[in-house]
Amino acid sequence: MTQPLKLQSVEQTIDRIIEKVGKKIVFCMPLGIGKPNGLINALYRRVKADPTLHLKILTALSLEKPKGKSDLEQRFLEPLAKRVFEDYLDMDYVLDARKKSLPPNVELYEFFMKTGDYMNNRPAQEHFLYTNYSHAARDAIIQGANVYAQCLGVDESGPTPRYSLSSNPDLTTDVRRIFNEQAGGKPLVMIGLVNRKMPFMPNDAEVPESTFDILIDDPIGTHAPFAPPNMKVDLQDYAIALWASTLVRDGGTLQIGIGSLGDGISHALITRDKHNSEYRQMLKELQAATGKALPAEAELGRFEQGLYGCSEMFVNGFLRLINAGVVRREVYDDLALQKLVSEGAIGAEVTPATLKQLLTAGRIKPQIAAEDVAFLKQYGIFKSEVQWLDGELHVADRKIGATIGSKADFDEICKLCLGVKLNGYIMHGGFFIGPRDFYQTLRDMPREQLHRINMTRILFINEIMTHYELARLQRRHTRFINTTMMTSLLGAHTSDGLESGQMVSGVGGQYNFVAMAHQLPEARSILLMRAYRTKDDEPQSNVVWNYGHATIPRHLRDIVITEYGIADLRGQSDSEVIKRILAITDSRFQDELMLTAKKNRKLEKDYEIPTSQRNNIPDVIHNTLTRWHDLGVLPDFPFGTDFTDDELVIVRSLTRLKHSIEHPMELVKTLVNTTVGKMFESNNDVPERYLERMGMKDVNSFKEKIVRSLFVGNL
Repeated sequence: MTQPLKLQSVEQTIDRIIEKVGKKIVFCMPLGIGKPNGLINALYRRVKADPTLHLKILTALSLEKPKGKSDLEQRFLEPLAKRVFEDYLDMDYVLDARKKSLPPNVELYEFFMKTGDYMNNRPAQEHFLYTNYSHAARDAIIQGANVYAQCLGVDESGPTPRYSLSSNPDLTTDVRRIFNEQAGGKPLVMIGLVNRKMPFMPNDAEVPESTFDILIDDPIGTHAPFAPPNMKVDLQDYAIALWASTLVRDGGTLQIGIGSLGDGISHALITRDKHNSEYRQMLKELQAATGKALPAEAELGRFEQGLYGCSEMFVNGFLRLINAGVVRREVYDDLALQKLVSEGAIGAEVTPATLKQLLTAGRIKPQIAAEDVAFLKQYGIFKSEVQWLDGELHVADRKIGATIGSKADFDEICKLCLGVKLNGYIMHGGFFIGPRDFYQTLRDMPREQLHRINMTRILFINEIMTHYELARLQRRHTRFINTTMMTSLLGAHTSDGLESGQMVSGVGGQYNFVAMAHQLPEARSILLMRAYRTKDDEPQSNVVWNYGHATIPRHLRDIVITEYGIADLRGQSDSEVIKRILAITDSRFQDELMLTAKKNRKLEKDYEIPTSQRNNIPDVIHNTLTRWHDLGVLPDFPFGTDFTDDELVIVRSLTRLKHSIEHPMELVKTLVNTTVGKMFESNNDVPERYLERMGMKDVNSFKEKIVRSLFVGNL
């Protein structure tokens, strides 16, 4: 194995990059938190200062600490960002891209953008790479990638350091493999930058140092990973999550995404398992209020077998499900072993029958070889201390013959070598991102539990054709649960962009998961959508007749859920699909949509929406679930929050004030109610801690006093 060049300086690394690939650098990085922030900053600054260099950046989901647009937002966010994001290192190219001020010798191409952050940003929109997550490595090679770099976790507890791809094993291995297959001898420099604050993830994420051409240990590489706070889960989210949770099969497989809906589903599943009577009662009340019934295949019971998680994104909700014991069903990344377990030929407990079944299946040889021992130790069938040497097994100062066919050898092997239970995985993920306590939990997790989480290649998770038989056995009764922005009345879904061509985020793996639901037996795609949104204080339907951009085509329609219920669209005619989607559409928009469907000859002229489906209004959800919110069963932040109690009060005040500013008449009313005299008072009736938190206890200018008064008026 070729050993990497080890450097202690990112500046030295840049010199070596230019030496190896020349002045045209095509720099590829993982999405999210796996980026080597310190290295890309140094490289970006070098290129900005030298017009003879050219830098093309290929990546996705470039994250930055939040910064307020207004003075009030800045006063609120600056202390919060220091506390929550700690010493996270913003990337210079992100700050310049946000301002549309990248230098002419720098290009930025992303295949997934932070949701909504680059709307109307012409350079970002022009250079968007519309690609499935599973095609990102391939497309990076097409774009000419000649450098691939990411940050690494490190375990220094042993005699030599061990390295982990940590949050992002998603693309690294595939980039190297595809490059070797397609690049035709062109150079590719693989670089790892040590970040001692990244959780060390074992299994597929652990790689030898020979994976990299350059290994950097510069202090600038170590900083806190980006840690977005948990989002509030409102009652609209909870209604959707409760409906969705009934479709998750005990003993099945789960895929979910980030955000309030993902947290809502995770909390609903934990409630189903730990507080089943309350869970059932909430659903009973929700069904009665909306006039909707659960489908025949719905399950409301506790998780006796547990779930297996397989998701491109290992989110905080999954970690909570693991800690709650809901996600605990083990799978095995060896086809022969997984098949024997799935067929019931062997169980999780290791016994002499385990060896016999593996021998009969041809997975191990009658004369046990070194590779057999490695396999048996990996999955806990043999104890870790068993060694193979010159055709014999060595354990506890004993030598044992390695012939299973020999009764004497077999008995000795079973007595001295067998482990207790199989080692499997309860979670496969491609990348992770989460709040601060998510990372800390991973850092503190006992070794044996951490080994049950396998961060691995995105092509293993998002594609199945190269390992279909293994996926079929592992991913039984899979529920692929994702969110969408809009649904057409014929069942197409818009999740990532607008009909203008503007991209809101990116397709990521959503298309793959929806398609996979139609490939795997007993799998279902479940797309979650809020039935309405509010724009300029006016409600707008998220169910539309048609739309000029579709992320998921209507021939892949399956299950869609709004706060008003579940619509199972699989195998249904267009007219039946329309009826089922109308049943979960906000009632303020049902008639117009129904008339459009009739006009376009897709719905019978005499069809009328049943009376029982005419009560889809927000008050129904609010009135049904508020009691459970007040009882603490449906909390705003089911997994905690980085906001303090005072900050939550301030957020509500700022939200109301922002609304007033956007509505001049309301702002005038607020100003009128706040007399000129009160503007200059010290606001003694308001707790000082709010003013201190906002840096507004002592203000001098007329403008500052007006702003303080408006802020206090909205508390």
